[in-house]
Amino acid sequence: MATVILVRHGRTTANATGVLAGRTLGVSLDQIGREQAALTGERLAPVPLVGVVSSPLERCRQTAQLIIDHQVGSLVTPLDEGLTECDYGRWQGRTLSDLATENLWSVVQTQPSAVVFPGGESMAAMQARSVAAIRRQDAAFEAEHGPGAVWVAVSHGDIIKSILADALGMHLDLFQRINVGPASVSIVRYGAGRPSVHATNTDGGDLSWLATSILSADAPVGGGAGPQAPRT
Repeated sequence: MATVILVRHGRTTANATGVLAGRTLGVSLDQIGREQAALTGERLAPVPLVGVVSSPLERCRQTAQLIIDHQVGSLVTPLDEGLTECDYGRWQGRTLSDLATENLWSVVQTQPSAVVFPGGESMAAMQARSVAAIRRQDAAFEAEHGPGAVWVAVSHGDIIKSILADALGMHLDLFQRINVGPASVSIVRYGAGRPSVHATNTDGGDLSWLATSILSADAPVGGGAGPQAPRT
């Protein structure tokens, strides 16, 4: 299959003030967030991306554009509702410090599979629709561009954590063990037998090897030599 680069949006005004933005409209990247997203665009500049798919929310669209700005030529840039933020219902717009006093908070931390946000969606439904969206887009990009295709999905923290948990074969109740920082890069390849995770939550480092390496679906016994020879 193709290779997907999962990118969380850069820091927002809501992130900086400890507010759960959810699907609130008009939540934008702050200055630090724009710098983070631009740096991610620079990291991905050597990689000829075949597409950048984004959550419809503004902060993701802004991040996607800063990635696209560093690419050569035109790209497919669809929006995908399947990658939008979790519907936190009545939790949306409240501060994290306030939410931490709710009984549901401890369930979110320890048993996400049992969580249904009041007036919103369940975390299990969130994972199911986001994983389905990633797999659908991934299959479409490979069908059009071949197994060497590399594409980007720009989404949200809990969405990407749930996608990574699925790719790692982890139960959703363990997904809080995964961290996904603003504008971070994670890399997944969906093979015929199983997904393989090649990076999680990176915010620095060379990604140019993705331009020339078709990641194998088989795990190298003993760990392998990596995607490129050591630098001299």
